[in-house]
Amino acid sequence: MAFLEGGKEKPGFLPVIAKLAALERQVFDFLGYQWAPILANFLHIIIVILGLFGTIQYRPRYIVVYAIWTAVWVTWNIFIICFYLEVGGLSKDSELLTFNISRHQSWWSENGPGCVRKEAPMSGIKGLDNHSYISVIGCALEYRYIEVMHSSFQILIALVGFVYACYVVSVFTEEEDSFDFIGGFDPFPLYHVNEKPTNLLFKQTYLPA
Repeated sequence: MAFLEGGKEKPGFLPVIAKLAALERQVFDFLGYQWAPILANFLHIIIVILGLFGTIQYRPRYIVVYAIWTAVWVTWNIFIICFYLEVGGLSKDSELLTFNISRHQSWWSENGPGCVRKEAPMSGIKGLDNHSYISVIGCALEYRYIEVMHSSFQILIALVGFVYACYVVSVFTEEEDSFDFIGGFDPFPLYHVNEKPTNLLFKQTYLPA
């Protein structure tokens, strides 16, 4: 997860995976015009970068901020899971994630594995002659389960990231506690030499044989 170089903790593969996973999710949320997740993902990416910077630059406070954020991120992803599984009166067909601006759904609803998208013109219906009815068939996996897997993966990374952040902060704290300026806290440093006073040396020089 991390390694020491020059007395400082250097980031391992975990922060990189967290960042890449957040970017991947952001791309698909942009494609689906899911504005609430887009904002949440953007903030998450910023915090991950902040935590990465804190690890590289020896800034424990930034890592603590990341650790606190992981709790918020886990809560958000639990909400997303409940939303798509329609737990507690939530409906995956609502416009909650788009701020009621549009009726867009998850990008995976029409582009999931095995999905075939068909458009049929709605002619004969007044006011809808220029619109098409879109049907999706043949999906190997329903889109809501894909979104649930995305959120579950984010929760897993966040939990591991929290443990990682606590570990890095503890390492930094131990290094700060054990740090010692050369002779700064030692009343009798190793390089201290007990020298005789100058006047005593002169007296010894003139002693009779």
